[in-house]
Amino acid sequence: FPYCPSTNQVLLGRETPKHYGITSPISLAQAKEADLVLTHRLTEALKPYGVFEEELELQRRIHVLGKLNTLVKEWIRDVSETKNLPASVIETVGGKIFTFGSYRLGVHTKGADIDALCVAPRHVERTDFFSSFLDKLKEQEEVKDLRAVEEAFVPVIKLSFDSIEIDILFARLALQTIPENLDLRDDGLLKNLDIRCIRSLNGCRVTDEILHLVPNIENFRLTLRTIKLWAKRHNIYSNILGFLGGVSWAMLVARTCQLYPNAVASTLVHKFFLVFSKWEWPNPVLLKQPEDCNLNLPVWDPRVTPSDRYHLMPIITPAYPQQNSTYNVSASTRAVMVDEFKQGLAITDEILQSKAEWSKLFEAPNFFQKYKYVLRTQLNICCLSILISY
Repeated sequence: FPYCPSTNQVLLGRETPKHYGITSPISLAQAKEADLVLTHRLTEALKPYGVFEEELELQRRIHVLGKLNTLVKEWIRDVSETKNLPASVIETVGGKIFTFGSYRLGVHTKGADIDALCVAPRHVERTDFFSSFLDKLKEQEEVKDLRAVEEAFVPVIKLSFDSIEIDILFARLALQTIPENLDLRDDGLLKNLDIRCIRSLNGCRVTDEILHLVPNIENFRLTLRTIKLWAKRHNIYSNILGFLGGVSWAMLVARTCQLYPNAVASTLVHKFFLVFSKWEWPNPVLLKQPEDCNLNLPVWDPRVTPSDRYHLMPIITPAYPQQNSTYNVSASTRAVMVDEFKQGLAITDEILQSKAEWSKLFEAPNFFQKYKYVLRTQLNICCLSILISY
């Protein structure tokens, strides 16, 4: 029978190979021995930069998250008792900590913080999270540097738990209990939620969708580690400065994996630069067809929202409500990134032809050689202090 290597399935009758994304793959070519050797060399080249965490440290993170999850369950039971819920409900009320971001994607580096989400049932209020849960955290001797940012766009509690930095968001679902096997990708969970809870859930939902939409998670992870390091070394890893943040780089790598589902990391890194050095912006990058859940939430749609038509490098999150993660990109920052993609393609061409080593990809550019003109500004710190106070 015909065999589909990307899905590990025998094809019977009219079945066709599963493909990921909104188009068919560019290539289904299998990895060759040379590709595997190059991937091994890539892994070795990454190690000096601290992009891999030791197993002992990884186990410590798992232990800390387990403790935090236990605290959440205890706190929710306490809140349930104070609100006079029946004993039968209190025993099954649940509550859970979910992770998202680089830790959930499996690409966090040594010493990186953890993005977490506390999910609670409907009778637990946000005010409880920022009062009684905050008090419970204060009682833990492992917790340091505890602070609440309740008025942020996405409200958060920040802390250090056994020397691991953690940001905890809060979402209250319209459920009486929180089951252990809860799948946050379920769009139905968004019904009857306030916008702050939807924003808090968005990080987990996007991260989980990305992992669900790539054909091989391990190849995706090694490729993303490579691209993130390259972007940081070339000073284009910053959403605030008009470049791309972590989730945007993850989605570009995920799209590359969809287009080359059987490729290993060394090939995917090269194809990443090939695809996005030639991408016809502002055509959007999509990992799946946008879905309308009839919840009347604002989504990225240039046909409906005029301001969306002016986005220069749209990369659209795969979870409803779909958003453009790159609205800060300007014409100049896009030009810089496209130029970097082209240079990355040239370097990886050399690497695949055995004319260069992977280390060349991570060489930091010489700032003063790269730019002909440099503007120097001097800021009076006293004046700045007065303005801040005012």
